[in-house]
Amino acid sequence: MNTLSPRDAAALDEFMAEVKHRNPGETEFHQAVQEVAAHIIPFIQAKPVYKDARIIERLVEPDRIVIFRVTWQSDDGRIHVNRGYRVQHSNAIGPYKGGLRFHPSVTLAILKFLAFEQTFKNSLTGLPMGGGKGGSDFDPKGKSETEVMRFCQSFMSELYRHLGPYTDVPAGDIGVGAREVSYLFGQYKRIANQFTGVLTGKGLAFGGSEIRVEATGYGCVYMMEDMLKHRGQAIDGKTCLVSGSGNVAQYTVEKLIHLGARPVTLSDSAGFIFDPGGIDQERLQWVKELKEVRRGRIKEYAREFGVEYYEGQRPWAIPCDLAFPCATQNEITGEEAKHLVNNGCIGISEGANMPSEQEAIDTFQAARLMFAPSKAANAGGVAVSGLEMTQNSMRLSWSRDELNTHLREVMRDIHNRCVQYGAEGDDHYVNYLKGANLAGFVKVADAMVSYGVM
Repeated sequence: MNTLSPRDAAALDEFMAEVKHRNPGETEFHQAVQEVAAHIIPFIQAKPVYKDARIIERLVEPDRIVIFRVTWQSDDGRIHVNRGYRVQHSNAIGPYKGGLRFHPSVTLAILKFLAFEQTFKNSLTGLPMGGGKGGSDFDPKGKSETEVMRFCQSFMSELYRHLGPYTDVPAGDIGVGAREVSYLFGQYKRIANQFTGVLTGKGLAFGGSEIRVEATGYGCVYMMEDMLKHRGQAIDGKTCLVSGSGNVAQYTVEKLIHLGARPVTLSDSAGFIFDPGGIDQERLQWVKELKEVRRGRIKEYAREFGVEYYEGQRPWAIPCDLAFPCATQNEITGEEAKHLVNNGCIGISEGANMPSEQEAIDTFQAARLMFAPSKAANAGGVAVSGLEMTQNSMRLSWSRDELNTHLREVMRDIHNRCVQYGAEGDDHYVNYLKGANLAGFVKVADAMVSYGVM
């Protein structure tokens, strides 16, 4: 829990009041900014160069927001209208980099919070990438292949003018997988008449990178492995809760299995399964086919393997050693965090973006649990995206082993940066949230100061 002095608390309240006034109703954005500002404002009190340059005030204003109409035609001939967005938050240390999300829940507030987080996350990787995020309220579920293709082509027909390998390089996110990235890249290539690394997450046949799909989940587990090592412990034998059942959750489970842990849950928006014996590689492969081929629901796992399914619930009341929230934002409430603490959980590594409510984070930190925030723990995906950009620029492809080695090094460096800025006291406790926020901030802030007033 971050305890502020009266002076810092007053400065934070004044700052947040202005943020809320300028961005009314954007609760997710307010939450993301407050979490970061609570650490940065005390830090810059002793750093006049950052305070006088008003770096934090500048960072809460995106460089640019593009909002546009996306018109497309369904198979029955009807015309549909959706809204597209691209939030180009900061290019202080490199071209804008961040995913595209296609989901009915997409709003400007959500994309602003994601772009803000992305700026710090990308900074933590050590790679030259700025922060951005985009997407649409379009829902690919239930749409035919040709409908998804038409939407992607219409979306890119507007967005392409704002992209470029040295300007803005989007990737996939929720609702934007390999299929959608392929359609988007094909349309960009057709319009721009260029074959450049303007999107990441591409297919291997046309400039994609090995382990990109696995990277976020793998990195999330690597972060936990490093936190445990810092405390003189190992991940082997630990009972783990994992939420979600998409790519991040699947490859979190896969890496946990590789390292000898026992993942026991998966979930989707309708409920979760509890497999007390542990999800093994064979059962995980069944889940991959369920989600990627048949696009089914996780409750089918319970019927297939004879385990419990908890409809309408999340897995956080199950006793465990470690927790990996990999589904969506704000999926762990304060009350659920208390369940985790009381049931023996010692560490949380966030695979999803901002999956813990502020009350939950306060609970974890008050109990002095190991807590890796998403900007650090799920940076593996964007790290490999950055490596894909490097491969595209160099016109080469690295092997899976080479990329996994690079990914492991990036996650270890992120952990070490968090320790550098987040170590507290003499008991080896590390405030990883504080460490991630400050480490991510300093690199961006130094670049902004160097550029002068702009």
